[in-house]
Amino acid sequence: MKKDIHPKLHNATVRCHCGYESNLVSTLGEEVSTEICSNCHPFYTGKQRFVDTAGRIDRFKKKFGSFDAASKVKGN
Repeated sequence: MKKDIHPKLHNATVRCHCGYESNLVSTLGEEVSTEICSNCHPFYTGKQRFVDTAGRIDRFKKKFGSFDAASKVKGN
């Protein structure tokens, strides 16, 4: 194997926004922050939760919140 071509490995502490912490080996550094993990992700928990990091749901509701498709279909 060639020397000095591999990234340096760190014993990292990974922190999720839900409060979960885990220790693992990473090339990113000693502190890693995530927005979602296996403790809070809907696929693993089985609970429905909207994951909205960019405010897309709020912008959609503000733009189309007054739109009522059902009443317009009945009116035609």
